[in-house]
Amino acid sequence: MKRLLLLYVLFFTNYAVLAQNKDSWIAFWDKDTTHIGFKDLNGTIQIPPKFMGFTTARKFDKIIAVTEETGESWKSYYLSKSGKIVGRDSLYIFDNGPDCENEGFIRFTDPKTDLTGMFDGDGKIVIPAEYSALTKARNGMIIALKGAVKKKFGDEHFSWSGGKEYLIDTHNKILIENFAYHDELNFYSLEKSKAPSKDETRENFPGVDGQYYSFINYEKEFKLWLKNSLLSDLSKKNLEQHSFDKITYWKEPTGWTSEPKATFIHQNYTYLKLKLEELKNAKTDYFVSNDGLNPFIFETDEYTTYFNNCNEAKEWMYPVKNIVINSKNKADFKQDHLEFLRTENGYKLILVAAGQNNLK
Repeated sequence: MKRLLLLYVLFFTNYAVLAQNKDSWIAFWDKDTTHIGFKDLNGTIQIPPKFMGFTTARKFDKIIAVTEETGESWKSYYLSKSGKIVGRDSLYIFDNGPDCENEGFIRFTDPKTDLTGMFDGDGKIVIPAEYSALTKARNGMIIALKGAVKKKFGDEHFSWSGGKEYLIDTHNKILIENFAYHDELNFYSLEKSKAPSKDETRENFPGVDGQYYSFINYEKEFKLWLKNSLLSDLSKKNLEQHSFDKITYWKEPTGWTSEPKATFIHQNYTYLKLKLEELKNAKTDYFVSNDGLNPFIFETDEYTTYFNNCNEAKEWMYPVKNIVINSKNKADFKQDHLEFLRTENGYKLILVAAGQNNLK
């Protein structure tokens, strides 16, 4: 319990009131930093501090997962904005934390069957607990796995075996059958057509309605952008155009720090140009990984758009493409990292970690 408390003390430390809709409630601690309550944007307390444990929401829009301590035990449930309690002891837990509302929907797990369903913001079951696994709602769509078997490996990990995957909507209607899970798809780029899209950055899937559903593939999109928009012009001006307002980097002895993009690029232009030039060489040993913004590095207000109400990176909307360049010297295990965040204005260089620590 002390370990959990420490985790959430760290989790809520130094959070800012974020840009949000006028009805959002903001989490706050009591004087002893042991219980969490919620205030509206005017500072009026809507729920006095009484939650702890698996109460990770920093903002309350429609529905959240909460935990209360009752005597020697805890009780957990989902709470709607109207005060409705549903899903007692049915929290959906992933990666040691409960689910967080997305687009007004939140997942739950039936403790008797260990199957997953989904509530809407009013606490109504919109997807019954009949699935092995569900993703968060993304543009009103959910990838659903049904009939799979959970196979454990190690003490705390498992994988799914078998079953069938679907793309469904938030009314539990099947849109696409045999839809293999794919975390590189941009569900907000959906296009429907009678024939497959010929856009090279898109992937096509035949729907049950006879139409084709196509989605931009982030990996394909990024590679094309990297080649045509960045590597084709490595001038300072173009690097600035494709950089976030501030660039974060590792600096001894202060650790992670940031500089305005113009300052950083001016001071480190030789290094950046050299590393990006290496990507044009077919013999360069590098790879691109997919991730989201690190909430423990990008903590200030300008990054809040890229995190959800529980401070989880919204990588399904704003992925980070991390280019990792291995050293030419095979005996040297140091790597250079260039991270690009997908924003509403395209990919932007946002973090640099030099293997030789030669940044200025």
